[in-house]
Formats: sequence, structure tokens, C-alpha cells
Amino acid sequence: MIPGNRMLMVILLCQVLLGESNHASLIPEEGKKKAPGLQSRTAGQSHELLRDFEATLLHMFGLQRRPRPSRLATVPRYLLDLYRLQSGEAEEAGAHDTTFEYPERSASRANTVRGFHHEEHMEPVHPGEPQMKNGEAIPLRFLFNLSNIPEDELLSSAELRLFRQQIDEAITESEGDKDGLHRINVYEVLKPPRAGQLITRLLDTRLVRHNASRWESFDVSPAVLRWTQERLPNHGLAVEVQHLNKTPRHQGRHVRISRSLHQEPGEDWEQLRPLLVTFGHDGKGHPLTRRAKRSPKQRGRKRNRNCRRHALYVDFSDVGWNDWIVAPPGYQAYYCHGECPFPLADHLNSTNHAIVQTLVNSVNTNIPKACCVPTELSAISMLYLDEHDKVVLKNYQEMVVEGCGCR
Repeated sequence: MIPGNRMLMVILLCQVLLGESNHASLIPEEGKKKAPGLQSRTAGQSHELLRDFEATLLHMFGLQRRPRPSRLATVPRYLLDLYRLQSGEAEEAGAHDTTFEYPERSASRANTVRGFHHEEHMEPVHPGEPQMKNGEAIPLRFLFNLSNIPEDELLSSAELRLFRQQIDEAITESEGDKDGLHRINVYEVLKPPRAGQLITRLLDTRLVRHNASRWESFDVSPAVLRWTQERLPNHGLAVEVQHLNKTPRHQGRHVRISRSLHQEPGEDWEQLRPLLVTFGHDGKGHPLTRRAKRSPKQRGRKRNRNCRRHALYVDFSDVGWNDWIVAPPGYQAYYCHGECPFPLADHLNSTNHAIVQTLVNSVNTNIPKACCVPTELSAISMLYLDEHDKVVLKNYQEMVVEGCGCR
């Protein structure tokens, strides 16, 4: 059985075993009553079987156990926007943010995107930051725990996203172009810091102006690939902000990288904190691609009993998974059902073997008819929190029936 059909079967059986009467999105009530052998099961047997099915489905998702997000878990707005744009929901709702830049190159080589907030509790910070040394700000060090990335997931790229805030009082006495320019440098920390000194390697740099608050993205792929593929020690990243005009009146007047110790009143720190985003592929299925929202196909006549596609909406709340699956809340999976009559018509999308089998069945009923099965399946994207409260955007293959036929 193909993985997509296995997943649908597991969800359907979970719904039957739960026997919930307040949801009818998966199986109608009469369907539950006619399910053979289920009524005689004890509650303990049903829940034990349910746990087995749940474990099977979690394994298909690549999870070791059912995620149970903490109250502190936060879904970065960047990954939510990426999901909406990649799945086509943004265009459908007309809510596409024109400032959002879709990472076309990175996403085209990945079927999994992961987001990591920095481990602030492991970073030695002080209320007086940024500290100054010889008139210049000491780079800020950020630590990211990437240990939960699966070994079979090959990373292709990684970016560090930093939210920079403009100078509250813009410099009005401009002496030249350098007055409003700052340079942001991002380094890999090569050795454990000693006495406030960092041994670093430059990864990326950017010139920015002080008159705007916005996200900046920096390529940190070389460092992340060394940590994950070459298994070199991860001592974190360092961020340095420099004002190009080093006259005394400009000292300390630089764009600010968002950090919890420097929160402004009303600032949404959880959404503005530094974010490391990795793009990888586990070798299963196709990479992420931007696609338009699926439009419902015209349904055939209700009296038509021939093989065709039928609606089947899978609601993740039916199996109690809406607490860790962020999006979508459910999806239209569809299923195939109907007769494959003799002679098989062209619109039934049959193979030569199915035509021959149906022909033989017409003269020998011991040979079964061809079956109505999915002939075309497509993927869906899911945004969810994993067992470690990390946010994952992943492409899952063969989840939606696009076409049916007699085979």
C-alpha cells in the first residue's frame, strides 16, 4: 500500500476507534455502526490499537513520539508566512505581504524547513550590553541548538534572520552618505570565548541605513554545514554592528539588534528574536514548490456509480492533533470509489491490463473486476511543532487524490 493511502487509512481507523459522535467529517454515523468487529472491542483494546496506529502515523511523519508543545512554544511569523505563500493560501486570502521575499533558491532544493530560536539561557549577557571596547561595540554571541536535526536530513543552506530597529532620533545634521550607514557583520565563533574575546570567521556582511526597522537575512550555510555534516563543535554565531562614521557624536548611535534585555515597551519579543532557518532534504519526495491554491474540481452526477473521486476531509482535531499541527487545520484528501463496468470507457482512465481483466471477468466471474484506485496523488505542506518545540515546515508526498481510474 502506498504511503499516502496508509496515512489516510490510519486516520480513518483512529476516528472509528475513538467513536466520537460530534464529528462527522471523516466517517458518517451509519458507517461507524456498520464497521465489523469494532463494537465487540473493549475500551482498553480500542485505545491500545489507536496508540499503535498513532505510532505508525508518527513514524511516517518522521517523529519519534507525539509532540506535546509547551505553553512557551512560539511559531515564528516567517515560517507561517512561508507556509501560506508556499501552499497558495496567501494568494487565496489576498493577504500576501509584498515585503516578504520567498527564498526561491533555498526552498527549491529542500522539502523540510526548520526554525531555531537562540538559546538565550546559555548566553552570558549583561544588562549593560552592548559593551564597548576601544570605542567599538563587542559582538553579541548567539547559540543555536541544532542537535535534533535528523541524521538522514541533508542540509543545503541556512540563514540567520535578525530584526534591526532604526535609531529613535534620526541624525538630522548629515555630513555625507556615511552618516546613516551601518555595517552588520555575522561571524562563526570558532573557539569557546575567553575573557570576553571571540575567535571568529566572517560569514556574511551587509550595509544598512538607520532610518528603517526591518528583518535582515544573512547566509550562515558554511558554519551550519560544518556543525551538522562535519560534526565540528558549535560555538555559536556572533553579530557585530558598526557605524561607518566613527566621529564622537555618532558613538553608540547604531541600529539595534533585537534582544530580550533591550526590549521596548509593547515590543513582541517572541516574534522579533533572532531566528536560524535551515533548509534540508531527507531524500523522500519532491522539494517545496510554490503552488496556487487547489480549486475544487467539478463533481460528477450523483447518480453516476462509475469510478470517480469523492470528497474526504481530514480534520486533525478529530484525532486530537490540532495542538501541535499549526497548519493546515485539515485538508481535502479525497478517495476513489465506484464501479469499473464492462466495457471500460476511456474516461475511467484504465490500463490495458485492467481492460483485459474486465473482459475476462465478463465471461468468468471467478476473475475479479478491475478496482477503482487513485491514479494520481499530490503532496501537501504541513507546519507543525516537533517533539522539541521546534517549528518544522515539511512537504509530505501522496497525500491528496488528484485522479481515479480502474486498475
